[in-house]
Amino acid sequence: MSKFPIDLDFSHVDLSSLETEEDVRLEAKKLLPAALVQLGEAVALQTWEELQKNFSGKASQAEKRKFIQQTGKNYQRSASNREKQELEEHIVEQLRQLL
Repeated sequence: MSKFPIDLDFSHVDLSSLETEEDVRLEAKKLLPAALVQLGEAVALQTWEELQKNFSGKASQAEKRKFIQQTGKNYQRSASNREKQELEEHIVEQLRQLL
């Protein structure tokens, strides 16, 4: 199982253009911002579900969606360099598997 609970979308990546290691790494850098948001949203969803277990009231779907989106964007901005590097390496590995 992957350390990252996300499914990256590579459908728009022109795999035939990834001829060198540098090409793969550049593509991973391009995909990193969206992957950071997606990872932040995945963590936010888990957090939301835990919070709802301990909360007696019910929150709306709009509140849930807003929480998840904001948390995803916040994670993208605040992720450490180490987290970014690890996720970028994960993207590189995924791209290599597709080649």
